[in-house]
Amino acid sequence: MQARFCLDAWRRPRWARFCLSTGITVAVAVVLNGGCGGSDFPGSPTSPGGGSGSSSVVLNDDFGGRALFPPSNWWNQDISNAPVDANSAAFITFIGTGRTLHPDFGPPPYGIPYVSVSGNQALMPITFVSYGSESDSGFNGVAGYPIPGDAKTQTHFIEGDQAGGGTSGDRHMIVVDRDHFVLFELFGTRWNSSAGRWEAGSGAIFDLTKNDRRPDGWTSADAAGLAILPGLARYEEVASGRDITHAFRVTVRATNGYVWPASHRAGSTSGALPMGARLRLKSSKNLSGYAPDIQRIFRAMQVYGLIVADNGSDMYITGAMDTRWNNGVLNPAFSSLTASDFEVVQLGWK
Repeated sequence: MQARFCLDAWRRPRWARFCLSTGITVAVAVVLNGGCGGSDFPGSPTSPGGGSGSSSVVLNDDFGGRALFPPSNWWNQDISNAPVDANSAAFITFIGTGRTLHPDFGPPPYGIPYVSVSGNQALMPITFVSYGSESDSGFNGVAGYPIPGDAKTQTHFIEGDQAGGGTSGDRHMIVVDRDHFVLFELFGTRWNSSAGRWEAGSGAIFDLTKNDRRPDGWTSADAAGLAILPGLARYEEVASGRDITHAFRVTVRATNGYVWPASHRAGSTSGALPMGARLRLKSSKNLSGYAPDIQRIFRAMQVYGLIVADNGSDMYITGAMDTRWNNGVLNPAFSSLTASDFEVVQLGWK
């Protein structure tokens, strides 16, 4: 556990406390407006006892509209006037100028789920099976992650939407302690029933009120060493009608080293972008023909951009798993943009 995290008041071990049932509510799907007019979205889905201090688990929490990390954080950084990298055109050519964007999210099982819990959620020890030396065992000297007990037997907790995580895929698990505003993220998560323990490939914990970065060379629950949740396209933000004020997580098929704000490499392919590179939708791209909800997503790409966070499919934008997404609207909108509509911001720009 790193000493970089601290809070004035934090929990103490509660191993005797029973893990409370979740009370998750999955809202009915809402179709995104496919025309050019306005959209009428409902508010956040309601879970019984979902307020601060409650013991309930909330799926797809909007956190009262509160920003994840301070405004000065790299995820929330306005890059609309940042200089273009000298090799921008070559990087885009490597990806493929005609490569279209794709929303790597939607209704279950697509996208990465996340839940919030109260500050008294029981802490579960994690056995790290791959990157234990680069993982956080707990927060502020207290071991464990606040994993709801129902994650062992119910879906909607772990990427891939398999109860207990299953055995294949990235299986990211994201939990926010909403009372202390602390983010817990795991990669390769699974409940090992035979051993009676939670296992993960790696894990990272972030104080969402600070700009702490992983040590150079360290991974997180993501290959680049970055937090995942603040880079997700979240339905709650689109539905709220407010501007989206953060970058999005993007994958490319190959990477070459890393640059700030990333801390970890996952490849050395010549000509490829490094982890932590930022792509920005060109300001010349006319967004007026898109529905207002789609415009908000694409406008964020112009102002805050995309951050390369993992190897995967080229130009796949990561978002939260949510029953209310309509990929019949998202897919054609995203596929109308190609890599040539983007430019690469000067590598490592702060």
